[in-house]
Amino acid sequence: MLDRRVIFLLMLLAVSIPLLTNATVTIQPSPLVQRVFDLVEELPSGSRVILSFDYDPASEAELSPMATAFLRHCALKRHRMILMTLWPTGSLLVERNVTKILQGEFQAAELKSGVDYVNLGFRPGNEVAIKTVATDLKGLFTTDAEGNSTATLPILTDLAGAKDADLILNVSAGFPGGREWIQYATTTHRIPIVVGCTGVQAPQLYPYLPDQLRGILAAIKGAAEYESALGAKYPQYAPASQNAGIRRMGPQLYAHRLMIALIVLGNLGLLFSKRSRRS
Repeated sequence: MLDRRVIFLLMLLAVSIPLLTNATVTIQPSPLVQRVFDLVEELPSGSRVILSFDYDPASEAELSPMATAFLRHCALKRHRMILMTLWPTGSLLVERNVTKILQGEFQAAELKSGVDYVNLGFRPGNEVAIKTVATDLKGLFTTDAEGNSTATLPILTDLAGAKDADLILNVSAGFPGGREWIQYATTTHRIPIVVGCTGVQAPQLYPYLPDQLRGILAAIKGAAEYESALGAKYPQYAPASQNAGIRRMGPQLYAHRLMIALIVLGNLGLLFSKRSRRS
C-alpha cells in the first residue's frame, strides 16, 4: 500500500512537470463544440451578440478561457458585442476581458466602445433581470459601465431587448446562468443561445439540446476544443501560448493518467493480497 505522501508527490509531479515544460496535447473539437464555433462563424459580420459572463473568480480558471475565446471570435468577425453580467463579482472579469482583448489585442482594429461593443456591467435581479433584458434591455441597463446613457449608444439603436439580438453567448458557473437564460429568455423569445459552463453544471443543460440550446462548452476541455477550432480557422491564434485552455489540458491529462494507474495498482494489490491469504 502506497503512503499517501507518495501519492501526493506523484500528483504534484504529474501536474507541475507539464506546466514547467509547456507540454501540450493535440485537441480536436467535438461535434458539439464545432457546432458552437460554426454558429458564431457563420453569423454575418455586424451581428449583435449578447455575451453574459455569469461567473466569479472562483471559477475563473475553468471559465475565463471560454469567455476569452468567445470574445476573440466575435471581435475577429466584427460582431457588435453587448457584454454584461448577472453576478456582482463578474464585473471585474468582464472589464478584464474588455481591456485584454478588445482594447489590447484588437487595438489596431479600432474597436470603439458604444459602437462596436459595450460593457453594461452588473445588474441584480437574477431571473427577473433576465426577463427584463429579453424585452427591455435599456430599461434595466440605463447606463453602461462607463456611465454613458444606453439610450444614446449607437450599438443599441433599434435593439429593444435580447429578443432582437442574433445570438446569446453565456458563460455560466451556476445560478443565475445558463439554465435561467434558457428558461426565462431564449425559450420564450426563441433567441439562439450557446452556453459555456463548469463541468458539474453541464449535465443540467444537456436536456435542453438541441431545441432550446444550440450548443455547450463543458469545462476546460470544452474551452480547449473551442480554442483549437479558432486556431484552425485563424492561424494567429493557433500557438498554445495564446490559449489558456489548451495549456491546461496537459497537466489534466497526466493527472488523470496517474489516477487511473493508481486505481489499477490498488485493485491489483487487493487481488494479490486476497490470493496470498487463501494460500
